[in-house]
Amino acid sequence: MGNSLQEQLIKAGLASEQRLKETRSEKRKSAKGGKRRGPRQDEAARRAAAARAEKQERDREIERQRREEAEQRALEHELRQLIHAHRVVREGGEIAYNFADGKTLKRLYLNPDQHARVQSGRLAIVRQDTFYELIDAGTADRVKARDPGRILVWNQPERETDADDPYAEFKVPDDLMW
Repeated sequence: MGNSLQEQLIKAGLASEQRLKETRSEKRKSAKGGKRRGPRQDEAARRAAAARAEKQERDREIERQRREEAEQRALEHELRQLIHAHRVVREGGEIAYNFADGKTLKRLYLNPDQHARVQSGRLAIVRQDTFYELIDAGTADRVKARDPGRILVWNQPERETDADDPYAEFKVPDDLMW
């Protein structure tokens, strides 16, 4: 029973002398305590570390871009919900209201009350994806704070001051009761 397992495998034809020598050599090298590092291996280790650092930086940048895109999608969704929840229903509109969306002219049909409210600035027209909605001035103010490009028409009255008016510098408070 002096035969080792390796010798038995060689006799059975399951292993070769060459493989036996390679195994013994690998065993001896691992028993010595590892590899010796030369200048080439140090250079390769530095390059590998630099590549890892570069990959981590790229991954951080990609993750930052993904977070920004997710925040942008969340803002879009929030605006869509805000407009949808506060829209004014446009039924029975017989007066055409024309407005510009970029370089194209668009038309909405409004009833007389809605037409008057749009002209006075109490209602605003906003773009919601590929269609247009009417919203009240309070909601238009909130939409404008988040994305001013969505508001297409919001007629805010401008106060005209007369140059000859002696009381022009004295502002009348909104809550003044007569």
